[in-house]
Amino acid sequence: MASSPRVVAELGRPETPEETAARKAESSRVHRASRSTRNLIAALLVTLGVVLVIVFGVPRGSIPAPEPIDVAAEAERVQSSLDRPVVVAETPEDWRVNRASVEGDGDVRAWTVVYAPERGFVNVAQGFDADAAWASRVLSGRGATGTTTIDGIEWTVYEVSDPSTAGNISYALSTAAGDDTILIYGATDAATATGVADGLADDVRALRAEDS
Repeated sequence: MASSPRVVAELGRPETPEETAARKAESSRVHRASRSTRNLIAALLVTLGVVLVIVFGVPRGSIPAPEPIDVAAEAERVQSSLDRPVVVAETPEDWRVNRASVEGDGDVRAWTVVYAPERGFVNVAQGFDADAAWASRVLSGRGATGTTTIDGIEWTVYEVSDPSTAGNISYALSTAAGDDTILIYGATDAATATGVADGLADDVRALRAEDS
């Protein structure tokens, strides 16, 4: 026995076949939309979970500190390679060494060690067979401002009034050592540079003795 059409309360009559089809279609659309929303939320939760695992679950180590540079060992290697003596400054133990290598400005090659004290930087360079203008070129054209004697050795002084125009170099000392020129320079002060020069006195005398 066929059932009679369902009476829809808001219509007050049985719904037509077209209305039934429309109602079922709308119900399906709502169901699909609801399922899509749930799927989207689930996907977002899964993604968030993966991110949290990566952030908190994957071990992360700090970048290892670079190996300290042994200036004496590097100096010995350079000395052997070039068959000529090179200087090694006596510096405080807490000074870090950023670089120790042979560099050049074109005509002059220089054994250069870059030190990093607590503040600023100090470079010690030995210009091999350097010409008279080499130190000034390294100091961006700065000229000498005086002289000073340290442990019996006379040094030419360079005081830079505007370090920003000279690679942040504020003070420098230079002296002849045989055929070479020793240059101490950097973002430093007179007292610090003087201490380095004092520690180089024996090496400077040795180079001068070889040339005599």
